[in-house]
Order: sequence, then structure tokens, then C-alpha cells
Amino acid sequence: MEYKDIPTRADIERIAAIREPGSVSIYLRSGPLPADADIARIELKNHLAQALRDLEANKIPKAQIAAVAAEGEVIVENRDFWRYQSRSLVVFLNGTVSETFRLPNRLSSSCDVSDRFYIKPLLRTVTFPQSAYILALAQNSVRLVKISPEAPAEVVDVAGMPHDLTSFVGRTTIDDRSSAGRVRGSEGQKVRMLEYSQAIDRALHSVLANSTQPLIVAAAEPLLGIYRGVCDYPRLVEAAITGNPEERSEEELATAARGILDQLYAQKIAELKDDFEARMAAGTATGDLSDIARAATYGAVETLIFDIDRRVPGTIDDETGVITFADDDEGESNYGVIDEILRRSLTSKAKVFAVRAEDVPGGGAAAAAVRFPI
Repeated sequence: MEYKDIPTRADIERIAAIREPGSVSIYLRSGPLPADADIARIELKNHLAQALRDLEANKIPKAQIAAVAAEGEVIVENRDFWRYQSRSLVVFLNGTVSETFRLPNRLSSSCDVSDRFYIKPLLRTVTFPQSAYILALAQNSVRLVKISPEAPAEVVDVAGMPHDLTSFVGRTTIDDRSSAGRVRGSEGQKVRMLEYSQAIDRALHSVLANSTQPLIVAAAEPLLGIYRGVCDYPRLVEAAITGNPEERSEEELATAARGILDQLYAQKIAELKDDFEARMAAGTATGDLSDIARAATYGAVETLIFDIDRRVPGTIDDETGVITFADDDEGESNYGVIDEILRRSLTSKAKVFAVRAEDVPGGGAAAAAVRFPI
């Protein structure tokens, strides 16, 4: 049994590629409080009972149904697992695969049985994750704070990180003459701040070397500008939390950082819309679902933007990519056209963005930039 919190892009690609009759997808609301977890646990039991009935109705082999039941029972009875919950819980079961994800965003409760897993709701979490590092930088202290959507902000221990400017310089005051006797006063202070910033940046390499998280600096001038000048981390965010960070707790810094992340993601959406409008005019992007479905089938989708709340009933031919639209919810087991376009786009390594309706270029259910005309 594998427990995870936030799925990675690789997780979603792997799950999207699975085609196995009798695949059960369960989404339910949870919460960090014991009472919330108890409610979620009971709801999961109810969903599992419904899933087993659906599996029997779909004539899934009895051995597979028994395996799904056993996998579900392991989750339900794992008391330690239920002690640590976020705002939503996702469970995927098919007799071979058994995975859970604890997500920070509120998702609607559902239980579906199909020949694939229902992945669309997962994409909002990974499209714009509320995760980042905050470097709270002052002359008297340094903290690296990690924020994530499912846990309180926490200070990260960084090996070799200077504790403060005075101890780093090795003097009782940073205005004294340097050991070389060449700088003093405000000039000497800035030189020591530069050295201090360089030492901090070197220490951070051990944490940030393989990270994909944004880095937000919380500092006052002139230290803010000096550190920005030496930092070579490619995901350093332009906006900063200004003022003395020593006056803010980790959670206060996290709140300020989330506001910056919201602005960052809003800017990203605006840039995507502008880019798509230009590409639509040039014929290398489209908002027509039939064209998008064919492009996804042929592995030609480069970037897909879709309305996470929109469902378009229907199916897509595996060979031609032709859509057969449905008037109602028939074909529910295939989750609809958008979901299948998404699955095929992920398989071909397309960039995907789950957004709200107002952010989809062209105002439709989806828009796609394509690698070559379809």
C-alpha cells in the first residue's frame, strides 16, 4: 500500500496510462480534525460498498473484486493513516494498483468504476501548487521556511547556514575596520552583507539543487537587494515580502507568500491566454473540441488548457480521434470527452493546465496548442 500527499506529474501520467476494467476511483472530502477523518472513513466504507456492487454488475472477475475489497479494507482499517488527513482524499483501486492522495483543495465526493482511473480533479492540485520556500533574511537571523498546501509552515534545517551577520563576520559590530584594513563604516557594512548573502546562497544549494519550488525572499533593504544580486536559483520570485521578517511568524510569512503565489499564477494564466490568442490567430492553437481530440489522439497536443468543472458527455475513437457526443450522461464510465483528451495529452507529455471556465482561451471547454496542424 502506497500513501502519498500531493501527486507529481509522473504519478498522474502513470495513473492516466492504466487501462484495466474494474478500476475504481473514489474522491471524498476529509479534514485534519479527528471528527473530519472519522466522517471521511465512514464515507469511504460506503463508497467501497457501492464500488463492489458496481464491479459485480460489470461482471468483473471475482478474484479481482476480492482484491479490490481487500485493498479498500487495508485503507479503512489503517488508523495511523487516518490521523493525518488534508481537505480531500483520493483512492485508486483495481486489484493491482492501490494508491491514495491527500489533497489540499476541496473536491466533490464521487465513486466511479471504469476501465481507467478518473484523474481530472487531480490536475488542479499540480497545475498551481501552493508550495514554496521562503528565505526570511535579516542581519540578526536567517530562516528557510517551507510552505505546502497540506501542512503548517515549517523551518528547514540547512547545513552550513550562517546564524546571523555578526557571528558570521566574527566581530561584535559590523562597522569595524576589516581585517584587510580597507573598508569600514557603511561601505564595510555592505561588503559584509554581500559576503553574508553569498554564504547563505552557498548553503541553500544543498536544499534547492534539485528543487522545482519557487523561492520567495522576505527581507528589508539593503539586504534584500544584495541577496537578490548574488542568488543564482532560477526560480527566485521577483516579488518579495518586504520589511523585517523577524517580526513575522512562520505562518504569517506563509500567508504573505501565498498571496504572492496567487499573483504569480494569475500572471501565468494571463500570459497563457495572450499566447493562445496569438497562436489561434496563427492557426497553431484551437478551441474546437473535435480538432483537439484528433490532435490528442495523434500525440500533437503541445499545451492543453481545460475547464476543470466542465464535463462534455461522449466518447473518442481510439484510432481516429473522432468524437461521438452524447446528449446526456450515457458513457459516464468513460468520464467524458475532456477527461479522455486529458488522458491522451498526458500520454504524449503535453503541458496541461486545469483552470476555471473564465480562464480558458476562447471561452470553450478546452483549448490546445498543437505541434503541427491537424
